[in-house]
Amino acid sequence: MNPIYEKLEKCYQCVREKTDFVPEVAIILGSGFGQFADEFEEVKKISYHEIEGFPVSTVQGHAGEFIFGYMQDVPVVLMNGRVHYYEGYAMSDVVLPTRLMKMLGAKILFLTNAAGGLGDGFAAGDIMMITDQLTMFVDSPLIGENVEELGVRFPDMSEIYDKKLQEILRQTAKEIGLDLKEGIYCQFKGPNYESPAEVRAAKILGASAVGMSTGCEAIAANHMGMQICGISCVTNMAAGMSENPLSHQEVQENAAKAAPYIRRLLHESVLKMHKELNK
Repeated sequence: MNPIYEKLEKCYQCVREKTDFVPEVAIILGSGFGQFADEFEEVKKISYHEIEGFPVSTVQGHAGEFIFGYMQDVPVVLMNGRVHYYEGYAMSDVVLPTRLMKMLGAKILFLTNAAGGLGDGFAAGDIMMITDQLTMFVDSPLIGENVEELGVRFPDMSEIYDKKLQEILRQTAKEIGLDLKEGIYCQFKGPNYESPAEVRAAKILGASAVGMSTGCEAIAANHMGMQICGISCVTNMAAGMSENPLSHQEVQENAAKAAPYIRRLLHESVLKMHKELNK
């Protein structure tokens, strides 16, 4: 058996020993999004430390736990605190949680992150729907022998972010009075923030926001056939876009300010996605 799949199977069995909950929607909570975990009826909480061989988040503000529960009648699993490539894990470990949530039953992956805005109408506190991504600056999670149990060798990437889910996000934002921006997300390796030259390069390539996560998770989820949507909270302007130096504290503070709008957008759109999925 492929060692990546073998490790994934062990994690799956470990979780199944603790809960038989089958989620429909998986949500990965980025920096500053942890408060959303209070928004739904919790059934079971599993710390990453309880899962044998599971990568553990080392970033301040990332709780490091799966939370299973219901958003009204929608079964959801929250990944409260993600694992980043810059923490030193193999890319296969970084996307292991995404693959695990799909194996547990999730059909939709809702990605969230804190990102640096690249100007052009973006300001700190804005919420951006991700319409596409740039990931050539990080290793693909599909490098190496293909895990046939997960997906095909050469997966199509024409529509990573599902158009129907994007339309639901647009409609929901309009209903709650949110000025939802749209743009392309670019993932860098981190943990250092991008240089002004790297930011200019990303902007030339078409990016609207940059960060250190999300893109690799979307690739892994797309490989497994999940429907994907994502939002970025623009918590700061990227290097060269502002006179102020970048800090993780600024990221967390601005994410907290945008949290009420994000919570409403997540909650209302997930309910709509459930209805669309079960037509």
